[in-house]
This record gives sequence, structure tokens and C-alpha cells, in this order.
Amino acid sequence: MSDAMAGLHLPSSVVDKAVAEALAEDLGLGGDVTTVSTVPHGTRASGVIAARKAGVVSGVQLAEAAFKTLDPFTEFEVVVGDGGKVEAGGVIARVSGDARVLLTGERTALNFLGHMSGIATLTAKYVAAVAGTKARIIDTRKTTPGLRAIEKFAVRCGGGVNHRFGLFDAVLIKDNHIIAAGGIGAALERARSHAGHMVKVEIEVTNLDEVDEALKYAPDALLLDNMPPALLKAAVAEVAGRVITEASGGVTLETVRGIAETGVDLISVGALTHSAPVLDIGLDFNAQS
Repeated sequence: MSDAMAGLHLPSSVVDKAVAEALAEDLGLGGDVTTVSTVPHGTRASGVIAARKAGVVSGVQLAEAAFKTLDPFTEFEVVVGDGGKVEAGGVIARVSGDARVLLTGERTALNFLGHMSGIATLTAKYVAAVAGTKARIIDTRKTTPGLRAIEKFAVRCGGGVNHRFGLFDAVLIKDNHIIAAGGIGAALERARSHAGHMVKVEIEVTNLDEVDEALKYAPDALLLDNMPPALLKAAVAEVAGRVITEASGGVTLETVRGIAETGVDLISVGALTHSAPVLDIGLDFNAQS
């Protein structure tokens, strides 16, 4: 794990809330009837959380919390932390404690780990695909409702960068805003008069005429939407470094390198959070002696 990744950390308030809701959903009003009915009270167990496939780890904090919320005396040893790489069969963490607790918390822990590690792993592939260019891979608001902070954290674990977190922290004027406002100029003028001096303003454009019009009103960034590489390159040249450029729309692992080579600053990829496959991770108990 790199020094940059070593500082990755989710606020405890985010972790605690997500884990509490996940456990409540799983346990309902009756608790873990399978475990309680089959495993004797006081049974101890230990095991490893291991990756079935290679990938980038994310969600270790939540996995640990899934067990320790049920029993704070559960022992949880992190082997590969958030942002670290794991090979197929590699151990992510070692756990030991009350067998009932480990069995009850298992699926919640693995659900978070698998989902978040899948996002981190896919993000890392996009980041690797644009290596050597100036472009940075960023996420979008296309996230699972209620899990945005967690999914965006996973993007950071994979080496990506976060776009705005919601409607509240930046102005992003898109095509329907422009239509409703009466045009690019009207939309930007209203945004500038309303937003505070700390709020960034970005606007979507689709051709060079719109680029030129938007630049007259000095936005902080241009969202170059669904432009083919040749047009992207021309748009970047037209901007000439005056504002940040973001390419967006239908980006895939096959096309992202060509997009990056146009000189754009940012490439937003909705697939990072809405289409990442889960990384297969399991909990394997050690055999009883």
C-alpha cells in the first residue's frame, strides 16, 4: 500500500451508520435463527477473510465494524488495508472470537468488502489505462442511494478522484438546466450571482460553439459531453488551459486511453460505481482442533 493510500479513512459516523443499518436489515426482529439454533453458546472460532480473485481492497473498516458492533471483543487483524492490492487466495484479515458473532456478522462484512473492493478494483484498471497522461479518473453521482460516501471512498482506494458529493457542494449546469434557464449565458450568469465565492461552477457543452460561448462567462470547468476524441482534442486546444476540462459520456476501458490522450484534465466514469462487479471475498474458518 502506497503512502498516499495509507491515509485513506472513512469517518466513524459513516461506518457506524452503514453497519448498523445493514445488521438491522439482516437480523430483523428475530436475530440469526440459523446460528443460534446450531452453534452452542460460548463456542469460539477463528478464520481468515481471503480474496478469491486478485484486486484492490476497500471496506476493511466496515468489515471490522460488522463484527465489533456485535461484540467489541472480537479480534480483527488487518493484513491488507484499504487501497492495498491482494492476489487470488490472499488474506485480507484474520478474525477470532465468539463463533456466533463471526457467523452473524459474516455476510454484512463480506457484502461491504466485496462491493467496495469491486469498485476499487475497477477504478484501478481505469487509472492504469490512462497512466502517463495528465488525465485523472473521477466518479459521478451514479451511486447506490444511501451508500454514496462509501462508494466514493472505494473510488479513492482504487486511485481515482471524487467529483462533487451531491447537489449541495458544487454547481453543475447540464443540458436540461441550460434549456430551462434560457441558454448557456443566462444559466452561467444566474449561477454566478447565486453561488458563493467558494462554490465551483461547471457547465456542460457539446460542441465548439458552446465552448466559446461558455468561456465568455468564465466558468471554473467545462464538461465536454459525449465528444469524440477529435472534437475533444479541438475543445481542449480552444480552452487552452483557461478552465478545467472534463470528458464525460460512455467512457469504457477500451476508449479511456484515447480520451486521455486528447489532453483533458478529468475523465468522469459512471461505471465505477454503477457497474463494478463484486470482488469475490470469503470468510474461511480454521478447522477445530
